[in-house]
Amino acid sequence: MLYFLLISFASCQYFEKQVPSEKELLEKQLKEINWKEVDEYPSVVDCEKLTDPAQRKQCFFEFMATAIQQKLSVDTLKILFPKLDTIEVKVTVNPDATMEFQPQFPKDSVAYDTIKIDSILKAKLIDFPKVNPAIKRGIPVKTQFVLSKPKSDFLEAFSSFRLYSR
Repeated sequence: MLYFLLISFASCQYFEKQVPSEKELLEKQLKEINWKEVDEYPSVVDCEKLTDPAQRKQCFFEFMATAIQQKLSVDTLKILFPKLDTIEVKVTVNPDATMEFQPQFPKDSVAYDTIKIDSILKAKLIDFPKVNPAIKRGIPVKTQFVLSKPKSDFLEAFSSFRLYSR
């Protein structure tokens, strides 16, 4: 009987483990998450049928480049700013699927009327097709990427992609 009593006390201590706190678990999970990558890139209806993530991503960026090219097809910028050979546009896709477009100017942007270029781009890039936001762990997140538009052709691939979580 004494033997069973000793075993029962020892076995209780065996099962008594330290359970990590919620805060510790959360901190561990946050450290493991790669905040620079998304689980799903932003997308449009035409690309959603693709199952391969790389093809879907490429489809999205080609769609964006083509859509912006079409919206800027009346090349007011070429007429007003003949020396401006490339336009980079930072595209922000917000978690609520709204979009923002912001031109990125070169270091010598004093040579250009940046306010005028910005207003032309914003006027041309209205009524943009619906874009579904990127997804990170099942949650829509804000993402940004830069599209580069040589005045002759805008189908050059994106130059960078950034994920912003809130």
